[in-house]
Amino acid sequence: MPYLPAESRIFAQVFAEPGLLALFSDEQHLKAMLEVERALALAQAELGVIPQEAARAIESATLGFVPDWAALARATERDGVPVAGLVAALRAAVGPPHERYVHYGATTQDILDTALVLRLREALALLERHLRQTLGHLARLARKHLQTPMAGRTHAQQALPISFGFKVAGWMAPLLRHLERLGPLKERLLVVQLGGAVGTLAALGEKGPLVQAALARRLGLGVPPIPWHTARDNLAELAGWLSLVTGSLAKMAQDILLLAQSEVAEVRESAEAERGGSSTMPQKSNPVQSEVVLAAARANAALLSAMHQALVAEHERATHGWQLEWLTLPQMLAHTATALRQALALSQNLVVDEARMRANLKASKGLLLAEALQFALAPHLGMERAKSLVRQAAQEVKAGEVHLVEAVRARVDAPVAWAAFREEDYLGAGPQFAQAVLAWAQALLGEET
Repeated sequence: MPYLPAESRIFAQVFAEPGLLALFSDEQHLKAMLEVERALALAQAELGVIPQEAARAIESATLGFVPDWAALARATERDGVPVAGLVAALRAAVGPPHERYVHYGATTQDILDTALVLRLREALALLERHLRQTLGHLARLARKHLQTPMAGRTHAQQALPISFGFKVAGWMAPLLRHLERLGPLKERLLVVQLGGAVGTLAALGEKGPLVQAALARRLGLGVPPIPWHTARDNLAELAGWLSLVTGSLAKMAQDILLLAQSEVAEVRESAEAERGGSSTMPQKSNPVQSEVVLAAARANAALLSAMHQALVAEHERATHGWQLEWLTLPQMLAHTATALRQALALSQNLVVDEARMRANLKASKGLLLAEALQFALAPHLGMERAKSLVRQAAQEVKAGEVHLVEAVRARVDAPVAWAAFREEDYLGAGPQFAQAVLAWAQALLGEET
């Protein structure tokens, strides 16, 4: 097993999202840092902080920069961060007389944090796209099965009839909330970092805030009210959102896994016969996609605590919390992308066995109608007596072959429309609730539904 399964040639098809993997490569990390350094120089020249000629020289150097990766790695090992080595190489590339204006008034964390935000913007666009696509497929699934009856289950036991569309709508609702949460989260998260050594931008004098705003404008980012070197709540909020998304996807995956059990067999992950195959049992079709989603969610839940630990920072620039984020946040993004990719495939390919759902309802011999019978008898017997009578009848059903409606009917002489008791007619407001979720999805997703 490799350190990171997403970077493995064997495991990447299971645990990697190619777009995200490329985004967090060394090449893209360097590209983002160079973009920040270039935008900083251009913003400063715009405000007269550095000469226009210097900005042009820095722009040219950053656009054509080819790193000596080995030298940059050695510098990073020496300094613990790559910026000092990169800035030295850039200054050498710019040369006299403008090299002193490279990284002017900034600090290492300004470059790394802003470069991270640039990549997070792209990462969230990718995750949002997958989330929207998944919701679109789930909406079509829910609409198709608004009235498809199946057993609703509580405490892992059959309880009352529901429709499969109602169940799918239940999967959708938290994901729609996460989509709504993403907009305000991005407003807080996608902001520039420029504070200099201790967050005061003292080296830039009175033009410091103007440079910060100009840098943000050039990068398409927001401007925070104060540099956030040691205020990492926005990144912790992002981590929480990632864990929420994977947790909600895992609820869906857990349901699918249980519904795909041999004894239940109401859904299959795919019509593809060989998917989820066993090395020794030809008959098996294991729910491997659901398993990956569940693993990703549990991993994110565990990693989330590390991002909260990283909130503890000293004074104006901290010691170790930054590195803790480096070890944690990229993994959480990778796990979320993995879960969304697998969930998207599930939403597209899920095989729903309506006949099996109906057969499982029939096999219950009317036990899922116990509540309906109790409420029908209550006006005639009182609620407690009705409940006791139905409970006694249910014990007879469990012990033999009689249907619950017949067992109850034999015990009471009450003017009840016995023929009206059918599982498919006891769905309550479930289909209406599902319709409300579908309307919500339509409002958020538009044509994607």
